[in-house]
Amino acid sequence: MLPRIVVAGNGQLGQMLQQAGAPLQLDVMPVDPNGDIELGLRPDDVITVEIEHWSDSVSGLQLKQHPNFRNAEALYAVIDRQRQKALLDRLQVPTSPWVSLEEGDLTSQLESVADKVIVKRRRGGYDGRGQWRWQKGDQPEAEWAGECIAEAMIPFSHEVSLVGARNAAGEKVFYPLTRNWHENGILRASVANLPVPAEQQQNAEEWLGRIMDDEGYIGVMAMECFVVDGKLLVNELAPRVHNSGHWTQEGSAISQFQLHLRALADLPLITPPVDGVSVMYNLLGRNWQPEWLQVPGVHVHWYGKEIRPGRKVGHVNICRANTAELIDSLKALQTLVDEADKVVFDWSIAQLEA
Repeated sequence: MLPRIVVAGNGQLGQMLQQAGAPLQLDVMPVDPNGDIELGLRPDDVITVEIEHWSDSVSGLQLKQHPNFRNAEALYAVIDRQRQKALLDRLQVPTSPWVSLEEGDLTSQLESVADKVIVKRRRGGYDGRGQWRWQKGDQPEAEWAGECIAEAMIPFSHEVSLVGARNAAGEKVFYPLTRNWHENGILRASVANLPVPAEQQQNAEEWLGRIMDDEGYIGVMAMECFVVDGKLLVNELAPRVHNSGHWTQEGSAISQFQLHLRALADLPLITPPVDGVSVMYNLLGRNWQPEWLQVPGVHVHWYGKEIRPGRKVGHVNICRANTAELIDSLKALQTLVDEADKVVFDWSIAQLEA
């Protein structure tokens, strides 16, 4: 009998995990980990996460203390950026030069990394929040001491991510590297199944596999990287299904969400088949229009959230059999979206035509 999968977090990722379990009649139950209620957990439930941080509330402690709470060690290592960087260094996974900012001469600490750095809060902060840019000559903020790390600003050509999964037996599978475009720290779009150098794919799989093995990880993990002179530098890890893997919902026969559930429920883990090419377009503070669905290959995923500026309220996957067809669909959809989002399609088309 398959276990019930309880998801700590009831946002869009929890909803999409629930949707992915439906064809298998796999019971997936997203819950609010910050509540003060009894969740009615069963001894054989398997606990996974869609968020990395929650309070020690009544509900939160039930999840953390359950005997089948998966990946506690990985979460501990990853949710604090200082510990995450230390993990990458220990496993000899290349990353940008960094330092943990402590009390004392902050300017000297920052200058020891580079003339231009990104300061990141150690815990919390995503989609561009909790991050600052600093360059030599600027006055550092006193609040950074003891709360942040500083990383050298990397002159990368582009960003990619790898989504992979591992089961309890240590078997691992991966999707192709995905090219991503961030703006102000927020993912705007991803292009999947572009040709990439074999060395990049091989290195990325080896590094992510090494990390998952070290942590005894079960499920999907994502690894974001910078590409610098054709080489990869790891930026950050996400111990969960990830925005840059949303294209797999229609771009692969096995989505990242089903892959995560397969690993947790001890179902067969196979390399996900990927045919054709895909673009994932995030809807940030934007509604969608029914006429988008007339464009071949368009699939809308709406989260049912209140629309606020910059908020992720949905995403659109555009999946076609080949590059030429995908470009045609992107150009057709570009004429229907808000003017401010047309640049997303310019970027996506440029990646496909390169």
